[in-house]
Amino acid sequence: MSGAERPPAALGVAVGGRPSGLLDLLNVAAVVLDSDGRIVLWSPQAEELYGYSSQEALGRYAVHVLVHEEHWDWVIKTFADVMETGQSWAGTFPIRCKDGSTRQVELRNMRLLSDEGEYYALGLGADSPTLRELERDVALSTRLISQSPVGVAIFDPDLRYVSVNPALERMHGVPAAKHLGRHYREIMSSPAFEKTEAALKQVLHTGTPLVEEATVVGRTPADPGHDHAWTISMYRLEDSVGHVLGVAELVVDVTERHRSAKEAGETRRRLALIADGSARIGTTLEVGQTARELADVTVPEFADVVAVDLLESMLDEHRPASRDGPAFFRALAVKAAYPTDAFLAADPPGRITRYEADRLATQCVRGGRPLLIRHADGADLARIARDEDAAVLLARAGVHTYMAVPLIARGATLGFLGLIRARDPRPFDEDDLAIATELASRAAVCIDNARTHQSVRNAAETLQRSLLPDHPPHLPGLRVASRYLPALAAYEVGGDWYDVLPLAGERTALVVGDVMGSGIHAAAAMGRLRTATAAFTELDLDPAQVLQHLDTITSRLEQYIATCVYAVYDPHRAELRIANAGHMPPVVVRKGSEPQLLELPTGTPLGVGGVPFESTVLHFAPDDELVLYTDGLVESRHEHLDERLEALLALLDAPDRPLEEVCDRLLGSLRNPQDHDDVALLVARARPFTPVTGPRR
Repeated sequence: MSGAERPPAALGVAVGGRPSGLLDLLNVAAVVLDSDGRIVLWSPQAEELYGYSSQEALGRYAVHVLVHEEHWDWVIKTFADVMETGQSWAGTFPIRCKDGSTRQVELRNMRLLSDEGEYYALGLGADSPTLRELERDVALSTRLISQSPVGVAIFDPDLRYVSVNPALERMHGVPAAKHLGRHYREIMSSPAFEKTEAALKQVLHTGTPLVEEATVVGRTPADPGHDHAWTISMYRLEDSVGHVLGVAELVVDVTERHRSAKEAGETRRRLALIADGSARIGTTLEVGQTARELADVTVPEFADVVAVDLLESMLDEHRPASRDGPAFFRALAVKAAYPTDAFLAADPPGRITRYEADRLATQCVRGGRPLLIRHADGADLARIARDEDAAVLLARAGVHTYMAVPLIARGATLGFLGLIRARDPRPFDEDDLAIATELASRAAVCIDNARTHQSVRNAAETLQRSLLPDHPPHLPGLRVASRYLPALAAYEVGGDWYDVLPLAGERTALVVGDVMGSGIHAAAAMGRLRTATAAFTELDLDPAQVLQHLDTITSRLEQYIATCVYAVYDPHRAELRIANAGHMPPVVVRKGSEPQLLELPTGTPLGVGGVPFESTVLHFAPDDELVLYTDGLVESRHEHLDERLEALLALLDAPDRPLEEVCDRLLGSLRNPQDHDDVALLVARARPFTPVTGPRR
């Protein structure tokens, strides 16, 4: 088109400008003209956009229907150029609507060649303001989506290609000439396009257009090695008498948008995995539980099978670490997303397994670096597995990718995290390795904390138990049962203790105490108090006097105070003398009466100093029962102390129950697995007594 032939500037026509790739994302009006300029096809969208029904438009000259008279000459000339040269024209044009108004429309006009060798003109139009608004919205919605040329195809009622534009030709990678006369599925033979074929048939049958009904993902000869994504819109085409001529297909390549969405979804999934790991890993200070939590986080969201193994030298100080030769691992956790031979190839929890120096697990922990096998072959599986039998199981399971990530905390390599995929077809990549490394790093710190805590706890518990007594073989007029339960792995052992001490005159001292605090220092303080208690007992002092001396000793122990109940049973007098230093109230159970808490002068805890203690004398006849305990038995974070004490009394409903059973009943009913305090429990029952010596005076 020469400069003299350009349309007036007042028309706002963008001659020679590139049409917007968003044009066909709208509810596009399609109009087909014959070579004389008569309207032979009129889409429902044209009726909606321009106001004319198909009956009003079909068969008429388009210039008379849609163009203001002052633009006829330019439009007729432009139409002739398009039909003569085959060069498309696109731009913004003021269309005359049925109601006489003018609408700015984004137009695309192109010449079409039918299978009969006749030329037609296809005019695609969309409301220009709407298009501009949509372009702005798309530009703001994502920076990753790039506009693509729109592919156009015309099919006959048998879904055979009648016409294909160059954009679609490039998308398909098939010349236009090879499209013509061939069925849709002959060109688009991939199973991914079966739904598109069904949609084309639906549009032919109903006449209802489909606009971007779904995103189709597949491959074409244009790029057979990679998936592409397209949105497809379809419109039925009819002639002037309503006869169905075929269907138009508009194709937009949205591969970049599809890939970006997929990558964004994968990024969100990975971030969610890290967040989940932060919340779920390390809920306790127990090594095995922490390893199981790590396995639970990674399967099935991240891997098909996962194993968590620690170097045996990190769990057993008697097994030294080796820098060469085989490595010994103890399996802590293994989990599979589904039943698979790969699960059988992993070491079951608790087993100690030897891995040779050439195994990836050994190389991972000795090198302190993660290992990634994107595509594992037979040789790789032999290095992943512990032995040949395990390698066969991995191959049978279809394992095709693997990662080994060291568990490193505070500069020490504790073990490794092994992850495989078999049913999941995706190979592990560098992003997956980064996620696994992050999870392993968090878990390693928790495992190391648990490992260190367990070591300290074991030492404290060993000390604690070594300081607790065995019952004397014979106690005059008395039966005794006792229990000590340390706190769980999430907490350190405390300073709870009990003691049963034979006294002169066939009497027995019963002691239960609790040093406030936890760990080895509390256990050591408990040992000192227990030793002192035994020494003062030998002096034949009143219980209140014993507590007074213990108070003096405790005040010399820096930062420690303690509670204690001290009782002396005299079978000659059927008498119990008892004093309390800030401790939980004892319980007395008598036949024919409800169990009751003893209302004793409570006294202050040991170590406060300056407050005298008082002794109380009780009648304690045969079959009477005394229950002494520390606060770990009845205190709870979720219930009021009064409610717990009522529950304790309710459990002591049978005074003739065997004492061992009484202890088990109390601990089984009141002790919660998650309780954070240790428990000392002492139950004494008076029995008929035959004196060996005369009564004490």
